[in-house]
Amino acid sequence: MPKLNYKIILHIMGLLLVCNGGFMVIACLVSWYFADGVTVQILGAAVTTMLAGMALMFFTRHHRKEMKKREGYIIVTFGWVFMTLSGMLPYLFSEAIPTVTNAFFETMSGYTTTGATILNDIEVVPKGILFWRSLTHWIGGMGIIVLAVAILPLLGIGGMQLFAAEAPGPSADKLKPRIRDTAKRLWFIYVGYTFAETILLKVAGMSFFDAINHSLSTLSTGGFSTKNASAAYWNDQPMIQYILILFMFLAGTNFVLSYFSFKGKVQRVLRDEEFKWYCIFVFGFTAIAALLIYYNADVGVSSIAHPMVWGEAESAFRHALFSVLTVITTTGFVSADFSLWTPFLTIFFFGMFFLGGSAGSTAGGVKVVRHIIMIRNGITEFKRTLHPNAILPVRYNGKSIKGEIVFNILGFFILYMLAFIIGAIGLASLGLDFPTSIGGAASSLGNIGPAFGALSPVNNFDALPSPGKWWCSFLMLIGRLELFTVLIILTPFFWRNR
Repeated sequence: MPKLNYKIILHIMGLLLVCNGGFMVIACLVSWYFADGVTVQILGAAVTTMLAGMALMFFTRHHRKEMKKREGYIIVTFGWVFMTLSGMLPYLFSEAIPTVTNAFFETMSGYTTTGATILNDIEVVPKGILFWRSLTHWIGGMGIIVLAVAILPLLGIGGMQLFAAEAPGPSADKLKPRIRDTAKRLWFIYVGYTFAETILLKVAGMSFFDAINHSLSTLSTGGFSTKNASAAYWNDQPMIQYILILFMFLAGTNFVLSYFSFKGKVQRVLRDEEFKWYCIFVFGFTAIAALLIYYNADVGVSSIAHPMVWGEAESAFRHALFSVLTVITTTGFVSADFSLWTPFLTIFFFGMFFLGGSAGSTAGGVKVVRHIIMIRNGITEFKRTLHPNAILPVRYNGKSIKGEIVFNILGFFILYMLAFIIGAIGLASLGLDFPTSIGGAASSLGNIGPAFGALSPVNNFDALPSPGKWWCSFLMLIGRLELFTVLIILTPFFWRNR
């Protein structure tokens, strides 16, 4: 095995730092506009980050123009770490979050689009910092699109080859201009959705500042809000919540399908099996939750004591749909505390923590396509038991799937559940109770945000001890980067030169 091309790795790290510093300048301008008192501190963070990035790029400017799989794994993993380490500087310099542990947790939660926060009073945080906080979501969401389109399929991560086959440009063995063109198109859709949601939220009654922040959080399926009550702040303005619902739904779908729909290829969207099942899961689970909320729960807006009142029916439906979508798409906005609804719904929502959105979306979690393949493979195994000599391939979108992809997906799921169990044990070892431990592990690994127990939707992750925050930050990272990407670099054989 050839030696690692360290120079190209460091060169790309430098480029990421320069880009990150550039985004900080935007937050600096927001801070200056609102005169919130932290403009100089954010500018200092931006300059520090860009200078560090330019220095790295300068000293590694003479590098080999090649990147193998091992370099790819390192760039993806350490790219997120470098972005987090630099992204925490605005928090530290402004003292909005004065401790390294809390600043690292908040920043990792931002870039991984988890949305878990340690801030107890969000509304007193300077607006420039709030904007930077939301911007970390949006940057992370863009990064996930690039990963899904250009990098993960090449590395063979967790069945992402299936997404490569559906993309309009890239294939699993070609990192050429077509991939770059595809990424540009998807970024254009990403930016367009963000702009459209901002306008709609502003028209619906949000301030422009709140609208742009919530758009940045929605399209990235992040969940950071500018209000302590999150989306529940607008419980008396249903239109705002329906707009958030619409864009959460779009953000949880494969962005390539949005590209096809804009090209007029609507039939291709409707034939996509993952999209069909994504819709079935969302609306099927919403129907179940809405009925149970309608007759058994109080969502905190109005009493559900009179089932014949139309307003209460709409409220039950809206909060059910909002909560189902926020969990499935791993956005993490909160319109009501679903952990206080019926015990059945508590378990029901916990189960949804392991579903996830679509491949090629900004959502986290296991992803719908993997569940489809695993279920079909299980059914096929039953058939093989009865007909051991029959050739029975697993099919997806009308095509046979290679056995290696099926094994890859099964391996991913086993590793995901193992990571969840170990994650929960790690939190429990710190003295946390059972609901908090399993909820925190599942939420961090799935990049969801709200959890259960002390980490319920009306609480936050500040309740965790410092080791717990570092542990959850690690779970967020491996969950966001599809497990294999991070865990493989922790193995001894990865670093051996042969």
